[in-house]
Amino acid sequence: MPTILAVGIATLDVINTTERYPAEDDEVRAIAQRVARGGNAANTLDVLAQLGHHGRWLGVLADDADAARIAAALTERGIDYRHAPVCAGARSPVSYITVSRATGSRTIVHHRDLPELAAADFAALPLDGVDWLHFEGRNVAATRAMIRDARARAPQLPISVELEKPRPEIHALAAAADVAIYARAYAQATGHADPEGFLAGMPCGGLAFCAWGADGGWLRRGDGTLHHEPAWPPAQVVDTVGAGDCFNAGLIDALSRGQAPERALCRANQVAGAKCGQEGFAGLARLLGGA
Repeated sequence: MPTILAVGIATLDVINTTERYPAEDDEVRAIAQRVARGGNAANTLDVLAQLGHHGRWLGVLADDADAARIAAALTERGIDYRHAPVCAGARSPVSYITVSRATGSRTIVHHRDLPELAAADFAALPLDGVDWLHFEGRNVAATRAMIRDARARAPQLPISVELEKPRPEIHALAAAADVAIYARAYAQATGHADPEGFLAGMPCGGLAFCAWGADGGWLRRGDGTLHHEPAWPPAQVVDTVGAGDCFNAGLIDALSRGQAPERALCRANQVAGAKCGQEGFAGLARLLGGA
């Protein structure tokens, strides 16, 4: 059973569902509300745990009541977070999310007042027994140092990195990874309107993937060849919160089991599509027919 180490953030998500997204200065009633553990890396591990993987999470935790809820949710999924540094007196990151029932789309307002993970924190983490290492693309200088450290300590360990937001110099992380996973929002923020043209110009030392919503996903191999897999749309789009994290999980699930990149892309689309058809992450393995 592969062990996946994911480095990134864990948050508390406050999710309000409305009939439609409110206009500016509007006032609408939420038809549902839930509070859940979120964060890109933590969400990906949640799904991977359901698909039969052992998960380890490394990120910074606060010491407030919200951090206790986050830790309890990680424990519930069997995700090991024992090496996560705790910042005394800090507040946990919170994402305030509005989901439109009319479209299934989500809008996020994120508040963070917590230090980023330092390279020294990663250096203190043993890599023994880890089969795959995944980074959430953030805190670029420190993450580059973490990747260098991982290469020195475990040269054969596959490394993936997610690039969701166009942070300064973040492209350097893709060039250092074996697998780069680009979000559509990242591609569009760099001025590209189509995934083929975007992937053709992006740096990556190995495989590069890009999810493009209802249009499916694209793969670029190291030799520059492109491959497309169609989306797996649900009967009805219910909740797109975390769909990108599910795409990442599908890729890592398949690649860590030795499956071909084309099959991994198909799996990623399948997992993301299943997520969009339901609220939250619970029960995805059942919906997908198990691991």
